[in-house]
Amino acid sequence: MVMNSSTTIPTSASSSNVFDIGNHTTKLIKIEADNCRKNASSSSPPPKPLLICAPSEEGFYPVLVFLHGFLLYNSFYSQLLQHVASHGFIVVAPQLYSITGPDAKEEIKVTSEITNWLSNGLSRFLPPNVEPNLTKLALAGHSRGGKVAFASALNNKQESSTSLKFSALIGVDPVDGTGKGEQTPPPVLTYTPHSFDLDGMGVLIFGSGLGEVKRNPVFPPCAPKGVNHEDFYNECSNPVHYFVAKDYGHLDMLDDGTKGIRGKASYCLCKNGESREPMRRFVGGVSVAFLRGYLEGDFTELVAIREGHILLPLELQRVEFDV
Repeated sequence: MVMNSSTTIPTSASSSNVFDIGNHTTKLIKIEADNCRKNASSSSPPPKPLLICAPSEEGFYPVLVFLHGFLLYNSFYSQLLQHVASHGFIVVAPQLYSITGPDAKEEIKVTSEITNWLSNGLSRFLPPNVEPNLTKLALAGHSRGGKVAFASALNNKQESSTSLKFSALIGVDPVDGTGKGEQTPPPVLTYTPHSFDLDGMGVLIFGSGLGEVKRNPVFPPCAPKGVNHEDFYNECSNPVHYFVAKDYGHLDMLDDGTKGIRGKASYCLCKNGESREPMRRFVGGVSVAFLRGYLEGDFTELVAIREGHILLPLELQRVEFDV
């Protein structure tokens, strides 16, 4: 077992708004899969490197598996993961690859392997007396990771490809290619309304209002029309919750400071909003409300968001609740 870094995030004891940091202190734990395999005392190493964010207080917590976007690092989502974990969830974010091509089949396969690993492997890496409740399991993904999340959830329902079952699905500005007719393999969208057979699983989809806008004439939009959030929403059946954030871009839920070449590129390739914090707080807060509803049966905050009883950190372009 190798834990390369651990970060403690203090939180306010009085915080209760889902758009604020929650009441739990969190630990951010980095696990390198290769080092685990070299350690003879480490049984059942994870299939891929992981970034885990968990509450540090004793408890039995629901689990969210979060898949990163195309050519991004899981560490770029640290602040978002911490936000969700601070409200009482264990978030597991694998690094699916370092370099990849257009085909996402391997990422779908790896997602199944990681899901199967959770039962025997996850507990060993968590803080003392923190246990995962794998009967309350959700899957989320951003960008191409959103496509992989949908593909994995569809496989999970249809082929029993994993020993565990997902109860909720979140797509954060999901993308299925570079444009209609240019889907990357394997295609997920069928362009048939309500065609996704998820057996009543709760679905949450976020869209970015600027995602389908080019940043400049050289680069294509990061979430093109015909393969973006709207198309995923159209193919979902009830229950599905859909939010499009006005004036925010495809990468605006990432950390405030993303380092390295890829981190710097995240500021240059997509049309962005003025800052990342509002979009990140929005995605984190609505995700928390959604997970509480579909994993724990408490829809209070999700209903309050729908009815406008909670002040949002940004302006919405579109909202749909099909329940």
